Amino acid sequence: MAQRTVLVVLFDGVQSLDVTGPVEVFTGAEVQAPGSYRVRTASLDGAPVRTSSGLTVVPDTTLAGAPGADTLLVPGGQGTRSPDPALVDWLRAHGPLTGRLVSVCTGAVLLAAAGLLDGHRATTHWAYCDKLARDHPAVDVRPDPIYVRDGRIATSAGVTSGIDLALALVEEDLGRDVALTVARHLVVFLRRPGNQAQFSVQLAAQTARRAPLREVQHWITEHPDGDLSVEALAARAMLSPRHFARAFRSETGTTPGRYVDRVRLEHARRLLEDTGDGVEEVSRASGYGTPEAMRRAFLRALGATPAEYRRRFSPALLGRPR
Repeated sequence: MAQRTVLVVLFDGVQSLDVTGPVEVFTGAEVQAPGSYRVRTASLDGAPVRTSSGLTVVPDTTLAGAPGADTLLVPGGQGTRSPDPALVDWLRAHGPLTGRLVSVCTGAVLLAAAGLLDGHRATTHWAYCDKLARDHPAVDVRPDPIYVRDGRIATSAGVTSGIDLALALVEEDLGRDVALTVARHLVVFLRRPGNQAQFSVQLAAQTARRAPLREVQHWITEHPDGDLSVEALAARAMLSPRHFARAFRSETGTTPGRYVDRVRLEHARRLLEDTGDGVEEVSRASGYGTPEAMRRAFLRALGATPAEYRRRFSPALLGRPR
């Protein structure tokens, strides 16, 4: 088995967990399977970098002197907001030469700035997905998954999802047993498959300031199988449909329709994970009406059918305690 080189790019303002999480996974795999990985870190000039939390990290080498990489990993952090042009230029030149191009969190912003994500599906931290899509329209941004694989390119969401992605890569390279052993040592699940949602609906959306709108949000969450049309929700808030739609978006950051879609999807996901209810029963309880409507919603949002989702996430099927 040929040793694989993992090169981690460092820069001032990098998020420390975006670096240390995947590094611990790959070095842990090297312990379990000696000769499998060589992990190296590099900054532009080889100088120590200061992370966004104030830690100082000393790289192994300069980017110019770095070894060729089988996996090039680009972490995120505050330093991606105004990146050094020389770093973007280096990524533009060397990204296409690596076997596998990986980003964690807003590291995707650097890859996009270098043009490496054009025409590809990608994700990043949920709070930056809209900006990534606006700034780089050639990138097919997926805001919900914790990580996205598109050929040789793999992008993950915020912080801990970098561990999930690294474990998936180790499993791909070395098999499930090694990945499972590493996960156990890190006290994490072997993997949350990439299409698991980044965030719950209630946390991803803002809570409305006005009481009538907050009550509507609560009503939607408690009654996903109810009449959740704009007209019905507006009547509950005692507003005209147009005024309600405008106020809801202004105060929550999303439209009523999108909020309803996400609540129903999350409700269905939880039923599939936590109960033995059949797909037809889950679809009715979640407001989809028919299994086919729920199937289309799952494929559109998660890239998996409800049955596939249940196989991947049901605690009973994953061997996790309920």
